[in-house]
Amino acid sequence: MRGVTAGTESVLELLPMVFADPGEARARAEHVLHTGPPPLHASVAHQVLGIWQRDFGDLRIALRHLRRARDLAARAESAEREADVLATLGVALVHAGRTRQGLASFEQGVARGSGHTRARVRYRRAYVWWVLGNHREALEDVRRALPALRQAGDGIWTARALTLRATVHLALGAVDRAVADFTAAERLWDTTGQEHDKADAVESRGLAAFRSGDIPAALRLLDEAEERYAKLGTPTFMLSVRRCEVLMAAGLAPEALAEADTAIALLDRIGGQSTRKAELLLAAARAARSAGKADVATDRAAHAVRLFARQRRTWWETHARLVLTEARAAAGPGSGRLVADAARVAGRLASFGSPAAPEASLLAGRIALTLGRTADAERHLAAAARSRHTGPPPARVTGWVAQALRARAAGSGRGVLHACRRGLAELDDHQMTLGASELRARATAQGAELAALAQEVSLAHGGPRRLLEWSERWRATVLAAPPARPPADPALLGGITAYREIAARAEEARMEGRAVPALEREQRRLEREIRSRTHHIRGDSPGDGDRFDTARLLDRLGDARLVELAVVDGRVHILLCGQGRVRRFAGGVLAEAVAEAEHVQAGLRRLAHPGGEARLPLVEAAGLRLEELLLGGAAAHLGSGPVVIVPPGALHRVPWALLPSLRERVLSVSPSAGSWLRARETAPPRGGRHLLVRGPGLATGGAEVSELAGRYGAATVLEGRAAQVPRVLEHLDGAALAHIAAHGTFRADSPLFSALRMADGPLIVHDFERLARSPYRIILSSCDTARLASVGADELLGLVTALLPLGTAGVVASSAPVNDAAVVPLMLALHKGLDAGLSLAESLRDARATQPADAVHQATGWAFAAFGAA
Repeated sequence: MRGVTAGTESVLELLPMVFADPGEARARAEHVLHTGPPPLHASVAHQVLGIWQRDFGDLRIALRHLRRARDLAARAESAEREADVLATLGVALVHAGRTRQGLASFEQGVARGSGHTRARVRYRRAYVWWVLGNHREALEDVRRALPALRQAGDGIWTARALTLRATVHLALGAVDRAVADFTAAERLWDTTGQEHDKADAVESRGLAAFRSGDIPAALRLLDEAEERYAKLGTPTFMLSVRRCEVLMAAGLAPEALAEADTAIALLDRIGGQSTRKAELLLAAARAARSAGKADVATDRAAHAVRLFARQRRTWWETHARLVLTEARAAAGPGSGRLVADAARVAGRLASFGSPAAPEASLLAGRIALTLGRTADAERHLAAAARSRHTGPPPARVTGWVAQALRARAAGSGRGVLHACRRGLAELDDHQMTLGASELRARATAQGAELAALAQEVSLAHGGPRRLLEWSERWRATVLAAPPARPPADPALLGGITAYREIAARAEEARMEGRAVPALEREQRRLEREIRSRTHHIRGDSPGDGDRFDTARLLDRLGDARLVELAVVDGRVHILLCGQGRVRRFAGGVLAEAVAEAEHVQAGLRRLAHPGGEARLPLVEAAGLRLEELLLGGAAAHLGSGPVVIVPPGALHRVPWALLPSLRERVLSVSPSAGSWLRARETAPPRGGRHLLVRGPGLATGGAEVSELAGRYGAATVLEGRAAQVPRVLEHLDGAALAHIAAHGTFRADSPLFSALRMADGPLIVHDFERLARSPYRIILSSCDTARLASVGADELLGLVTALLPLGTAGVVASSAPVNDAAVVPLMLALHKGLDAGLSLAESLRDARATQPADAVHQATGWAFAAFGAA
């Protein structure tokens, strides 16, 4: 620049420093202003403070600093300095929602600058074009800026331009081009000390990983970027927007909504960029829509639409209108106006080249179908269906859903099943890239509509066998392959150990009646950290795992009967498998059965304590009603052999032994017929090691363990201080039989933190997932150990379902709180059956029959169930 001196050069070093060490740059700029600097130096200092406030603080203060910087540059008669400040001011004005003024500032900057400076101005205008959603203009400005930046040897600004171009490519769905630019930019960043820019590069790689369909890598990179930003003390609003998108794709919509709302509150508190607020509102609207909160989605989306319109950001406004239309469609009946709105949004998105266009076309087609406007529906669905062969898995699934709806409207059952088969196959591949069982389970929600369409067609045209096959196709898929083993990650292991210690201290304090808010806060923080790290694990199983085979099932059943309950349009259909065939019987309304099961659970909780005897007839009557709803006419055809019940996720809490036709039967429960088959074919380990564990705090002291230790002379017994999680896990691994008497807790909010209390704290589901092979048989003599969380399409998360894919063939667990004293004789009788060579289900049936007839012992027997086939 003209008139630059050695002193000026040292002041100019503050500009790159604001993205290398923002806090230090701010402090030095304030120091410069306190020294009474000349206009040129003061202009630089005010610009630095303006950038800091624009990106990390209060936008109103930023605008004051930048206008002062512009005026001082003019006084210094430095056209290059003035052009540079005008570009920074232009960005701030656009972020403040003053788009017209911002673009005018850029026009002046381009006119005032030349050569290298003009290239930097064009880069920043390209950034603003991206913010506004004008992607072609953004690419053109980057194209014109890059040669001059490279010619000047300006590695920092060249890397920024490449990163921006990559981000624009991602918005247009050109993932390969984006990855190439990100890679080139990262090589340049490695030669600089620009720590904030480096963090941004990691964040951008996370976005590229997400667009490529690699959710674990995306979450890992975004977490790494957040750690880098935290070291710099800078806010992460754009990262929150991106993480919301990834969390929603992972099936974690409630977490995404919480993240967006927290960021919005922080942004409002510091007076930050209105452009970022609009983007966060859009992210919150999308998350609320995915979480089924139509009212919240409508509110957030409408607010976002208003802000984007005020900011003249048409691309963004159109995306917000899509979410608003989706939310309104979910909240009430369809209308011609909604069809028109969705069609208009689809047209605009297509003109922008947005990957979201098929989603809007699908919405328009779906609403048109409900209104009987078949010609309109076909036009919109055909447009959406074109995406089934391109793009990431969610986009292809959208296309296959549209194709299935087209086929159904045309009366082609075969076409519906073909589209459902192809769409679910896409999700299989996607699901297997996820290592964490939680993410695998939640990802199935994307296939729920395809599975339901296939079941609907199978019920109408395919017969019981086909309905069984399609009910199995998308049920308990997580159990078909074990979760990827957590890596030997010291941070994850350390986090789990710290969580165990904090949870134990908090539990001890609560038992003493002391409030422990600080410990509870730390426990929640550690839970978030553990979940986050497990979400980083990438899947290593092939997507075409063990497929369900009806003939194989019927062959393995022998004289047993398997009852699978399928739900189509809210009604239960009973599929009775056995004697070489599958028969269907009509059941009741699912919602009525769920309500009845909740009443039964409340009764069992009361019966677990003395004095609740009056509830026994009510519980028994509810059992009869459940039988009418869930077994119907099939109850008369169960034969005399064992019975396996395969309920949908919504009915996992039914105490099946309470149903009159099942009380005296050899009865087991399985999350799916395929899961039962795998358990049936699982061979016991060699060696036959037995493990007995007694946790602390039981009313009976886990009395059955002492007697069982005498029966199993060679068994390993862990009790007192020896019953610590690391030792328990060591002996559980590969055992033939494990019996754990301990207090159990179920976490509906976070089922993988459901736990058994050991001497050193909770043994959680995440611990079990580290086993190389879980015990062949395991008896959980604890409360609530069979309680599970229903997530995704029809998946279950909890202690039992964590064990089944890891080598466990049979589990005995309870679905309700149980009376400690009544558990002891039941468990001793159960082991007597095992000693005689019986299965878990046979032993549990016989154990119930030996119990006293009082209400407490009867309720205890009903609360326990045998899972699997061992």
